[in-house]
Amino acid sequence: MSRHPSLKVSALGSKKRSVLTRLERIEQLKIERRWKKGDGVTGLPKTRVIK
Repeated sequence: MSRHPSLKVSALGSKKRSVLTRLERIEQLKIERRWKKGDGVTGLPKTRVIK
């Protein structure tokens, strides 16, 4: 059985993800000084994806 073409890995490398994990979002918010220690980890504000 063959694999679907969309599952093949590109030879050019991985694409940039369009979403960040919660920890990546918190790190980004810390850099922007929009999150401080003790703030909740749910309901985080939106962040721009770094390209």
